[in-house]
Amino acid sequence: MSGITASTISYLWSVDDVLGQGATASVYKARHKRSGELVAVKVFNIMSYNRPHQVQMREFEMLRKLNHSNIIKLFTVEELPSKQKVLVMEYCSGGSLLSLLEEPENAFGLAETEFLTVLQCIVQGMNHLRENGVVHRDIKPGNIMRQVGEDGRSVYKLTDFGAARELEDDEKFVSIYGTEEYLHPDMYERAVLRKPHHKSYGVSVDLWSIGVTLYHAATGSLPFTPYEGPRRNKPIMFKITTEKPMGAIAGIQRREGGPIDWSYHLPHSCQLSQGLRVQLVPVLAGIMEADQEKCWCFDQFFTATTDVLQRQAVHLFSLQQAMAHCIYIHHYNTVSIFFEEVASQTGIGVQQQHHMYLGHDLLLEGSMKVVNLPRTSPSQPLILLSYATDEANTSLPFREPESPVIPARFDVMADYNFSKIVVGVVHQYLRIVRLLHTHRELLLQGYYSYIMKLRNECREALHSIAMVTIRLQSCLNAEHGIRTLCLSPQVHQHLPLYSAGIQEFQNRLDQLQIEQAKLSETLANDKSCQKIEMLLQKITAIHQHYRKDRLTGKLAYNDEQIHKFEKIHLSSHIKRVKSLFREDCVQRYKEVLDSTRTWNRSEQKTPNEKVFGDSGKEELLFNRKKPPEVPGSGKGSHLPAGGERRKSVEESHRLIIINNYIRVLYKHMDREKGEFFIGGSKQPSHIAARLRENSGSLDLALPIIFIKKEGFKPNLKV
Repeated sequence: MSGITASTISYLWSVDDVLGQGATASVYKARHKRSGELVAVKVFNIMSYNRPHQVQMREFEMLRKLNHSNIIKLFTVEELPSKQKVLVMEYCSGGSLLSLLEEPENAFGLAETEFLTVLQCIVQGMNHLRENGVVHRDIKPGNIMRQVGEDGRSVYKLTDFGAARELEDDEKFVSIYGTEEYLHPDMYERAVLRKPHHKSYGVSVDLWSIGVTLYHAATGSLPFTPYEGPRRNKPIMFKITTEKPMGAIAGIQRREGGPIDWSYHLPHSCQLSQGLRVQLVPVLAGIMEADQEKCWCFDQFFTATTDVLQRQAVHLFSLQQAMAHCIYIHHYNTVSIFFEEVASQTGIGVQQQHHMYLGHDLLLEGSMKVVNLPRTSPSQPLILLSYATDEANTSLPFREPESPVIPARFDVMADYNFSKIVVGVVHQYLRIVRLLHTHRELLLQGYYSYIMKLRNECREALHSIAMVTIRLQSCLNAEHGIRTLCLSPQVHQHLPLYSAGIQEFQNRLDQLQIEQAKLSETLANDKSCQKIEMLLQKITAIHQHYRKDRLTGKLAYNDEQIHKFEKIHLSSHIKRVKSLFREDCVQRYKEVLDSTRTWNRSEQKTPNEKVFGDSGKEELLFNRKKPPEVPGSGKGSHLPAGGERRKSVEESHRLIIINNYIRVLYKHMDREKGEFFIGGSKQPSHIAARLRENSGSLDLALPIIFIKKEGFKPNLKV
């Protein structure tokens, strides 16, 4: 501890250890004189004593009344030798939410897990305030402190209750508090624009401030921004907030005197998944409503946010679409509802979905609970396969960040601001590069697993063909006439085609596996992430240097020259980052994407189509139509149960093989010896008519009958 110190009877601090400063008080980091325990002390200045005594005592009383893990804790109240009051509160080592958002890596908003932590802490803290009939009146990121636990997790706490007062839901107040950018429009009109009116304010003013705070945390920027900023263009700021269309969550004026661009969605650059955005946007639209009659009440806010926070996140990667998704669903919902949520986000119908996990089929019963799904993460998601033929994705899962133009003239302040923005932009580049790397990894792993799955199916199909052939042969041997038919050269030359077609398909799988292995090796040797990380370190060092120059103000000649050289280096580093991103990362990602699209093409067929031509077009490589629903799986069921689905696939393979076997027999039979019929009724139908009716498919639940010309009539059941 250095410099001037101050103390109370139990605590000591340096006046240089400032944690925060306001109009009526300053907050310092202090220590207990005996234990050395770190605390935060709030020291009130002379201005605070100009307020009525009741107002001065309000914060003490509020903090004594409140007791919650998401509200800053008051330990005691002491005095300086000058009799100035000092609040001794818990110290939060992580700074404030505002300081976290000002870090360059959060220039485009917090990561999804951290944002959900912020949301949960704010909701729980505000719920405690409402239970105690308290309105805060100055909610903003600077008044939300961050404590970092032993496990590295954040806990956010509401602080600064100097403006707080007791207020029930149906009560109003007329006094003005708050910070401009987060103020409710009605309060902004009176406090900032100094326009007198006779409006009173209710608890909804806190909801507006919460909405602006949550938007800021999610995106890294304020939702309502006039040209040149809210502090420089206050009339337009008021115009934006009061004329906001219903449902809009942001409004930006991009040029002087220009129109307001309204947004009904969170920006593409924010880090939140589409699944969370869908849940969050209605909440923001409901609480950022200027008309207090239309604004949500606290009960609506708590109900909606609690619903979001209680949902389970299931990470999913759609293989053919090459897109990552996060499905937010209640743990008590069934898997059938999960399938519908997946269809809503991906556009892949329930009956076209097939799921894998850790390289294996995930057999999901529709009645299962979501809580029983395996634990997923962005790097270890469920893999979604589509049976549809048109699911290949042509878009990229990102947008390249926009970089500001480097200032042409020497200007210490402008260069500092530019470097700060650039550090944030390069963090976004690095985030996208890591995302592309993960997507490449998931694509290659997913297709490798699927190739292995098809290999197993080929082995099973070969075994099935062998068993069916043996069974048919034994049936045919029972009748001399059919035995003669079966031994004919025309039939024998077609029987080996089944096995040969599958072998050809296996050879194609071998080729795909070689291609996949080459791409995996390229991925393993890719050092783009490390290169951009090194460039980011260099750019950050220049930014730190520019920060010192800004504090210095006017630079000496030599320092000015160094500043200019660093600017040249900064420009070079930015160009290198863009080059690595466009020419290495994006191009390699496109190579993998193009390869997987090639694997998806319909001309690469399964064994059935190789052998059976048009009749086997039920299945295409990686684009296979789902087998029909298993009878008895339940009325109105859109999806057979997991075990039934597997049986359905195997049954489809068996029926295709047997159908085509009989088609070969029918094609080459000697019509003078007899005819094939389908039994099961008093008047068996001729096989030729049945083939025409069913486009080459036979109902093999019925016996196949061969009737000799002499009238001998054996039944051959398959």
